Amino acid sequence: MFVSDLLAGKRFLITGGGSGLGKMMARKICQLGGSVSLCGRREQVLQETADGINGEFANRVTWHRLDIRDPEAVDAVVDAVWDEGPLDGLINNAAGNFLARTETISHRAMDAVVNIVLHGTAYMTLACGKKWIADKRPGNVLSIVTTYAWTGSAYVVPSAMGKAAVLAMTRSLAVEWGPKGIRLNAIAPGPFPTEGAWQRLVPTKKLADVWEQRNPLGRTGEHDELMNLVAYLLSDQSGYINGDVVTIDGGEWLAGAGQFNFAKMLSDDEWESITPTKK
Repeated sequence: MFVSDLLAGKRFLITGGGSGLGKMMARKICQLGGSVSLCGRREQVLQETADGINGEFANRVTWHRLDIRDPEAVDAVVDAVWDEGPLDGLINNAAGNFLARTETISHRAMDAVVNIVLHGTAYMTLACGKKWIADKRPGNVLSIVTTYAWTGSAYVVPSAMGKAAVLAMTRSLAVEWGPKGIRLNAIAPGPFPTEGAWQRLVPTKKLADVWEQRNPLGRTGEHDELMNLVAYLLSDQSGYINGDVVTIDGGEWLAGAGQFNFAKMLSDDEWESITPTKK
């Protein structure tokens, strides 16, 4: 779909970049001539992902272990990444989520999601934004949100709260930082199956079947469809898009607000079988 050098000479930082969609984004960027720095909590996963992509695309990936819930650690990693060379863009991909009846959630479970989705994303965006502003360089922030950032959704309330805040941050900073050459946008994906997310959020065939059937296109998304959208929004060719959220979900949210509202079909026994172990 794109010329092979679309992102040549550009560097991007991807949070949660060691697996799932983050890993796919990293490979797509390198395929189009760019380079990436990955950060996440699992060293082995980061190393394996970097080794795999570097073996294919000539050493374009570095990585740093990071818990983005720690603002001091975020600043230290961003400093280290900048020492390797200034960034052109940031992809806020790291997230946490689980399916649960909200009255069963502890404050620790709530914090576990909100601290990653909201606080971690804000810390990383501010750390990179300060660098771009100080260096008088343009920047590009792309955050992965969800359609229930504006509709809300039952059974994933902590995630809905966090993603709504990330979308508000995106729109607010697009206006504040636009004059400084920094643009911010978001993508709201529908169901794009990855092993980790699918196990947590669509843990039964019953749920998976309903999720696909309720989509107007009658299917889940193909990963290449999402990666092509990511590549476009990271490229200079999308330079007049600022402060927007692009939905790529086959028309799902239009067909029924609240992405996980359909989980009401689960029985008590099924809820017990998928509820995370309480600590």
